[in-house]
Amino acid sequence: MKELSLNILDVAKNSVKAGAKNVGISIAETDDTLTVTISDDGCGMTPEFLQNVTDPFCTTRTTRPVGLGIPLLKLEAEQTGGSLSIESRHESTHPIDHGTVTSATFYKNHIDMTPLGDVCGSVVTLIQGSPDIDFHYTHTAPGLDVSLDTKEMREVLGEDVPLDLPDVLVWIEENLKEQYRAGGRFGQ
Repeated sequence: MKELSLNILDVAKNSVKAGAKNVGISIAETDDTLTVTISDDGCGMTPEFLQNVTDPFCTTRTTRPVGLGIPLLKLEAEQTGGSLSIESRHESTHPIDHGTVTSATFYKNHIDMTPLGDVCGSVVTLIQGSPDIDFHYTHTAPGLDVSLDTKEMREVLGEDVPLDLPDVLVWIEENLKEQYRAGGRFGQ
């Protein structure tokens, strides 16, 4: 993919498809690394599926026999000298605390580092497409602390205001961009 934000969107959509009610998206940067972590409380993966999840021909999709999201994320991380890890607990063996955590670490100064891209747009797209799911987004780096929590938004707005209203979505995107500008990041 041309931007990591599209990988984030793809993996988080998998969380939605897995029946998650809560999805966490975290970007943590140091001077040298960028780590993207997506966690959810969806149904999780069986150990057999988890073992093969980085194979492009291992997919739950019914529209085509190939799933490239996780394999591409792994490739992009490894091209920079980084890595991908996935931990998952399937609901059949963990009926209370099931879900998946996908984490990819990238070395930012490597020539093959994929740009982060429009992460604000990806977060807004996720909320618009799944307004009843709670998303918790954070991006931390030296001098940067961006966060958005839809649970907190619901508490302020009330349950009668859907998060997919155009005015709410515009506010979400502008709020995120304002936080990035405050941290000296103008292109997010």
